[in-house]
Amino acid sequence: MADYEFCRVERDGRLTIVTLNRPEVMNALHAAAHAELGAVFDDFANDPEQWVAIVTGAGDRAFSAGNDLKVTAAGGGSARVLPARSAGFGGLATRFDLAKPVIAAVNGIAMGGGFEIALACDIIIAAERAVFALPEPRVGLAALAGGLHRLPREIGTKRAMGMILTGRRVGAAEGKELGFVNEVVPNDQLMARAKALAMQIATELSPMSVRASKDAVYRGLAEVSVEAAMKNQNNYPAVAAMYRSEDLREGPKAFAEKRPPQWKGQ
Repeated sequence: MADYEFCRVERDGRLTIVTLNRPEVMNALHAAAHAELGAVFDDFANDPEQWVAIVTGAGDRAFSAGNDLKVTAAGGGSARVLPARSAGFGGLATRFDLAKPVIAAVNGIAMGGGFEIALACDIIIAAERAVFALPEPRVGLAALAGGLHRLPREIGTKRAMGMILTGRRVGAAEGKELGFVNEVVPNDQLMARAKALAMQIATELSPMSVRASKDAVYRGLAEVSVEAAMKNQNNYPAVAAMYRSEDLREGPKAFAEKRPPQWKGQ
């Protein structure tokens, strides 16, 4: 397994766990960290043995405080320009072709780009102490790593604007009420719950079906209508791959034979 400077990567069966590892700056990220995380998620995307990922933060204070403003202020990288291979903030924000599911286990502060990483994930599990915000206007910036586009789509324009235009902080419980957090758990149960959910996805469900479902949801939301989405869905890459897969045959066969399916992910 490769050595990383700004994150830790663990593999547990079909599960990849990525931990943002700059706790001394509340896991804030700079250009070198984005490039490294881009490579990490490239490896996850391309590894046929890895089916689900979790991303979390080191320490008990922060998931990620977002952009490392001290590095930016010192001339160590623009807040607007990311490395070409990074696939956006945290290696995830512009990774629109990743059909494998990613869970955010938010263990503390998720500010600015940190919140945008979480929003780029498919499921957000939040510790009770988690706090979310897009405070970029307080430092002369804007949440252009996806936050300004994903948050309104997830919770509605007016609710999102109430957060975006004030930069206010939202706790885990309110995040669940607003609709961008899936579950809130006690702080010491966060990773256990995230891993249990990831393992459920990886062991009980066909990975080809999971990927097809994710692909259809996100690509369908970009279509002009439900009718258009349904007309085009068989051409979505992960949906087409599901129809060609061995898993498509294994599922009905296992059901008929009254046994657990043996998913191959191909």
